[in-house]
Amino acid sequence: MYLVIFDCDGTLIDSQDAIMQGLYAAYEAVELPRPTRAEGLSIVGLSLEEAFLQLVGDARADLVPVMKAAYRKRAIERRESGEDRSPLYPGTRQVLDALAQRDDVLLGVATGKHSRGVAYMVEEHGLQNKFVTIQTSDRAPSKPNPAMIMQAMAETGVDAARTVMIGDTSYDMLMARNAGVHGLGVSWGYHQPAQLMEAGAFQVIDKFEQLIPAISKQLSWSEVQYA
Repeated sequence: MYLVIFDCDGTLIDSQDAIMQGLYAAYEAVELPRPTRAEGLSIVGLSLEEAFLQLVGDARADLVPVMKAAYRKRAIERRESGEDRSPLYPGTRQVLDALAQRDDVLLGVATGKHSRGVAYMVEEHGLQNKFVTIQTSDRAPSKPNPAMIMQAMAETGVDAARTVMIGDTSYDMLMARNAGVHGLGVSWGYHQPAQLMEAGAFQVIDKFEQLIPAISKQLSWSEVQYA
C-alpha cells in the first residue's frame, strides 16, 4: 500500500485571496500596516501561530492571539456569506479521482489549515471520502515538524518508503525530509521551484498531469490512466 499526502493551500486549491483577506483583518485588529501580498503569501503552509510569529517577530508575540482570532473570524464570515471561493487548480479532481481508484493507494492531507477549513474545502469541492487521513494545524505541530506525516503513516499503516508528500512550499518539503518520506513539489503555489528542490523535493512538477508519472517513476509503480 502507498500513501499520497497533499498540502491544501497552493497545492490543491488557489486560496490566496482568502488568505490575504484574513491577514488584512488580522493586521487591522492590532493596528499594524497591512503586509504586502508577497509577504503574506510567503508564510502559507505554516500554522497561524507560526505564520504570525514569522511575520511580526518574537518581540510582538503578544499580538499573535488577537491576530489569529481576527483571521479566523474573517474566514468564518466569508464562508457564511459565500465570499470564500477557493477553486481547485486545473487537473486536481482528475488526479485525485485516478489515485482514489487504485486499490494500492491511500490519500491524505497535511495542512496548516484548521480542521474547520479543511472540512469546508472538502464540502465545497465534493471531495468526501477521498482522504483517509487528514492532519491539520489543530491536531499537530506546525510544518516543518514531521508530526503530521508521522501521524498519517501511523493511521494508515504505510511506511516512509511508500509515502509521498506533495506541496508547494519549502515547509512541505522540509516536513517530508524530516519524516523520511518522498517530497514532490508543485510550481503553481507560493514558493519557487529552486526553494522546493533545496528543501529536499525529488522533483518539481509544473502541472497536475505530471503528478502520477512523477510518483510512478519515484516509487516504481505502474501508472494509471485517467481522462
